[in-house]
Amino acid sequence: MGYVGPQVAKYLRGSRPGSTLHGFDNAYFAHCLTGSSVFPERYLDRQIYDDVRNISLDLEGYDAVIQLAAISNDPMGNRFADVTLDINQRATVSLARAAAAAGVKNFVFASSCSVYGVAEGPPRKETDTLNPITAYAKSKIGSERELAAIDTDMTVTCLRFATACGMSDRLRLDLVLNDFVACALGRGEISVLSDGTPWRPLIDVEDMARAIDWAVQRPASNGGRFLTVNAGSNDRNHQVKDLAQAVADKVPGTKVSINTSAPVDSRSYKVDFGLFRSLAPNHQSVVCLDHSIANLVNGLQRMNFKDADFRSSNLMRLNVLQHHIAAGNLNERLEWQ
Repeated sequence: MGYVGPQVAKYLRGSRPGSTLHGFDNAYFAHCLTGSSVFPERYLDRQIYDDVRNISLDLEGYDAVIQLAAISNDPMGNRFADVTLDINQRATVSLARAAAAAGVKNFVFASSCSVYGVAEGPPRKETDTLNPITAYAKSKIGSERELAAIDTDMTVTCLRFATACGMSDRLRLDLVLNDFVACALGRGEISVLSDGTPWRPLIDVEDMARAIDWAVQRPASNGGRFLTVNAGSNDRNHQVKDLAQAVADKVPGTKVSINTSAPVDSRSYKVDFGLFRSLAPNHQSVVCLDHSIANLVNGLQRMNFKDADFRSSNLMRLNVLQHHIAAGNLNERLEWQ
């Protein structure tokens, strides 16, 4: 019930119409619908509401578990560092162990290319040195390492996703491309908070769902029982300044301002997705940059989006959590009261 989940549910329902699909979510962002006329969970056979830290779901009989639950970006990770470790790593490992004990065949973990941190030189491969800078990135690589150590026959796939982007029934604007499109439509000016030179690989949420669809039935013979793989496309490594200009080109009249005096960005990396291409040739990314931008523009326009102050809105996930806390709905451990 976050940003990626609605697209995954929709894609899996289309690709696997005879499958039984269950959702599990704490519902922090259930109310953050963006332009959807119906509940996105309509694609599921059942939606379960609970905290992944206290999961009591009987996993007996499930074929696959997809672990998307996370405190999902750097600002939230910085604000809730201990909770990030609990949800992103400890809960992930506990869930995987429970799945293995229940005989689940495939476990899919949504990891992140942010584990490469600041990485100059050629695109990063899975075997290259890691440099996790933030609590979020550290929780992802910590999870990968603990998952690799589980003694099980269950096939485990850690998808190191590129930076997510694109339209969703629960859109987030605290992602670089989504932010730029919102700036263009809400302000007529894209404000790049860095000097524009950092590199980011991008992947549309639709292509994230496509990769997950591959991983839920990946046989151990295709990559090994435990696999960590960069998930994205080599042609979607972009410098931030080029992303800003691409958006400006699609929204006439948009100006681009770059903070040339900004401190060095804590994340800049190009990523090599060659292994993913060789292992999953039928599940490669198909949504190009122009289409991601066009879908965002169309989606925001359907919402009549004109908010110049969107960075203070509930389209930013950290704001939603802080509003819940201020209202007494959540405590500082992000537990419902």
